[in-house]
Amino acid sequence: FQVRLFLTLVCLAVVAMLYVLLCSHACLRPCCGAPEERGSRAASTILSFQGYSRVPDGKPLERALCRRCAIVSSSGQMLGSRLGQAIDGQECILRMNHAPTAGYEEDVGARSTVRVVSHTSVPLLLRNQPYFFQQSQETLYIVWGPAKKMNREKGSTYQALLKVMKTYPHLQIYTLTEEKMTYCDDVFQNETGKNRMKSGSFLSTGWFTMILAMELCEQICVFGMVSDSYCREKNHSSVPYHYFEKGRLDECRMYLVHEQARRAGHRFITEKAIFSRWAKRRNIIFTHPSWAGG
Repeated sequence: FQVRLFLTLVCLAVVAMLYVLLCSHACLRPCCGAPEERGSRAASTILSFQGYSRVPDGKPLERALCRRCAIVSSSGQMLGSRLGQAIDGQECILRMNHAPTAGYEEDVGARSTVRVVSHTSVPLLLRNQPYFFQQSQETLYIVWGPAKKMNREKGSTYQALLKVMKTYPHLQIYTLTEEKMTYCDDVFQNETGKNRMKSGSFLSTGWFTMILAMELCEQICVFGMVSDSYCREKNHSSVPYHYFEKGRLDECRMYLVHEQARRAGHRFITEKAIFSRWAKRRNIIFTHPSWAGG
């Protein structure tokens, strides 16, 4: 009788494990599925997103929510992933800075709904205006930076964006307001207990992208972003910091150097730990590599 009871319990445990695995797989598919699974927008209602100011008239960003979003990391983790079709299958696709799609479509897809850009990356976009601004006129650009660069009267980055708008008047370019930048700093302080400026920290474009995505998207699938513990694992893969800059900077080496820098450091690892906590409360999934928020 005891042997039979033991075997019964083992069978029940195996069935339970299979159920959890199958359920987890099924839950991933709606967010990170193939193109044919892409759904229509959850609602066609146009919403106003305060904190994003249009160039040049200063009007706030207005658009409908996205039901499913892909955030595409610029990491070398994307190389060889063959996730392009799955990425293009999402309703809205968020990319960062000057990460290209041309030549990398199989791994990162071809579509771009939103591109979040640092003030330091604007000159890199200006070097290739036909690609970023002429061929991608459907893309919404969100540019962030310090007040001295983004000031509407004298800011050098803002003045450069004005010139772009004169050349490509149909572009949609928005900048983060000073209030929104302060809000993003406050979120960092609330999550870490540290003042961003006093701790010598710079926020990354990934930080601003995630905050925008949580406002804009009902479901978020993040492609190519490693966890906060990944670079401390013994057998982690060595990949380029950017998928389009092979043979240059190593991703984990860059993360660790910045995390340990006393001043002017991007706290990439700290940010990923925060994203993990947010994923526990929001509909955020990390894939390639896959890891759980919590």
